[in-house]
Amino acid sequence: MSVTPPLPLSPGESRVLRGLHEQHALGAALAGALPAGSVLFLEGELGAGKTSLTQGLVGAHGFTEPVTSPTYALMNVYPAPGGQVLHVDAYRVRDVQELFEMDLDELVRGSRVSVIEWGEGLYAEYPDAPILRLEHQPDPEMRLVTRLR
Repeated sequence: MSVTPPLPLSPGESRVLRGLHEQHALGAALAGALPAGSVLFLEGELGAGKTSLTQGLVGAHGFTEPVTSPTYALMNVYPAPGGQVLHVDAYRVRDVQELFEMDLDELVRGSRVSVIEWGEGLYAEYPDAPILRLEHQPDPEMRLVTRLR
């Protein structure tokens, strides 16, 4: 029986990430700590590191091709050896029902983990999903990540 390690951040805890390497490392740590079927919400301004963190998470599942923001496609599915990873960007979605019409429920059920950026409208649908907020810092290489729940 394998034991899933605890998430790298507790609710209310913050951490400074120094550079892209640490953003990727946190994503990789989350990949190992999130149970199969998990949803993870990422919040933060444009360029705050949401997709960079997701790159680390997807890469930790063994996907070796580029991981990009699904801003225009709304959803990217990465068929990783460690399990499919769903990456959703709800920034341009006016009504979350649009995502459900694109089979969000089925895609989440079929994914090892689902990362949803700008997903405030979906919080109630996934009440146990952790929410991480990434923020720019005065040093352009640094980000502050805070677990909201």
